[in-house]
Amino acid sequence: MSRLSILFAASEMAPWVKTGGLGDVAAALPAALAKAQQDIRVLLPCYPALRAAFPAAKEVALLPALAPLLPPARLLAADADGLPLLLVDCPQLYDRPGNPYVDTHGRDWTDNGLRFGLLSRVAALLGQSHSPLDWRPDVVHANDWQTALAPAFLHYEGGAASVLTVHNVSFPGCFDPHLLHGLGLPDRAWRFDGVEYHGNLCFLKAGLQLAPLISTVSPTYAREIQDKHFGYGLAPLLHYRADALRGILNGIDDAIWNPATDPALEAPYAANRLASKRQNKAALQAQLGLAVRDDVPLFGVISRLTHQKGVDLLHPLGKAITHLPAQLVVLGSGEKELEAGFRELAEPHPDAVSVTVGFNETLAHRIEAGADIFVMPSRFEPCGLNQMYSLAYGTPPVVRATGGLADTVVDVNEATLLDKTANGFVFHHPSSHDLWIAMERAARAWKDRRTWLRIQQNGMRNDFSWRHAAGEYLQLYRDAVAARG
Repeated sequence: MSRLSILFAASEMAPWVKTGGLGDVAAALPAALAKAQQDIRVLLPCYPALRAAFPAAKEVALLPALAPLLPPARLLAADADGLPLLLVDCPQLYDRPGNPYVDTHGRDWTDNGLRFGLLSRVAALLGQSHSPLDWRPDVVHANDWQTALAPAFLHYEGGAASVLTVHNVSFPGCFDPHLLHGLGLPDRAWRFDGVEYHGNLCFLKAGLQLAPLISTVSPTYAREIQDKHFGYGLAPLLHYRADALRGILNGIDDAIWNPATDPALEAPYAANRLASKRQNKAALQAQLGLAVRDDVPLFGVISRLTHQKGVDLLHPLGKAITHLPAQLVVLGSGEKELEAGFRELAEPHPDAVSVTVGFNETLAHRIEAGADIFVMPSRFEPCGLNQMYSLAYGTPPVVRATGGLADTVVDVNEATLLDKTANGFVFHHPSSHDLWIAMERAARAWKDRRTWLRIQQNGMRNDFSWRHAAGEYLQLYRDAVAARG
């Protein structure tokens, strides 16, 4: 089978709706599959941002109430630079401001079970014989808990093959059991080997149990989530389904993240002309009010300011960083205590520490290019993208050995320098002490310009594009179709 029809179902898609890595994947992987001549459609809720982005979206189907608690909806078709989108238009559920999952106070929308139950229900419907569209996918690709009921519907009702990708197992999507009938699931689904999980209807557990094949976003994370420390209660099920579980490392969009062509940069550069990178450092320092110095290393951080991301390990090191001496640039938002703590850190050291709370895409690019060293001390990281951006931009990262960070960053030591794989600095125990040792090692290596150039070029030679990952997903799809028979 050379060409597949694929429905990629997701709850967000960059650049219109993005809260994390899923949004990036939903934009980049389908585009890579389309370039590989596959017949793909992306199914999304019609949020206000998508309605505004595609005002000419065409109605292609009317969807009656598909279950007792689900309202009627419309299916709209749009084109995103040649990539076909299908938008579930249900203003009652999706016409809301801001974040797709939580309200302005940060609380989950109380009807999320219905909102993403509808999305899952429509994804399954499009893979069934009674679909309202002439187009029919060979495989439905569900992503995270928000679409994880699609494989369950297909399991109980028949239809296309399905796969489920877990981007972050810590969000299971558990709801009141009355949704079983409200979403149209059969009584026989309410079993330990169905959709029931500790007395709740659990979307992610249902998909992990019933999807023929499962993937996650890095090989190491695929192993980690089978361990109780990383599996968030689902480790026994994931271990049971280990033969169906594959780790496929995410890629990055190298048309957007390329220092040779990035329009956000002060000066373009490449692995064979890294001298221009210094201009980006000076421009970043000037933009953020730091002392313009080339004699101290500049550490960069772009992150959600949360416990998971390990930035609480970095915060106590602020004074030590300035005494190294070195500079620190932080961009991100998250837990209010951490936001306030980093702001307080910057106040007495405006020439050495810059903290920007919020997110700015242009500034993110400029930090990747202008920083000397990137810091990513995550407690767990299913895949991670910023370490790959940093490697592509010649900004060696300091990372903890977890998930995709362990799969992409090779620690600098005598052996890895000799075999030309050394591209960053790795620590293992999630502590400020171990993080500081890794940051000190990086700062010392930075002073040896000849060694530093080798480390930079090693990282820039890595190919983290979506081309390889797209090929692995195609094999996953073909195996799912073959398993269905």
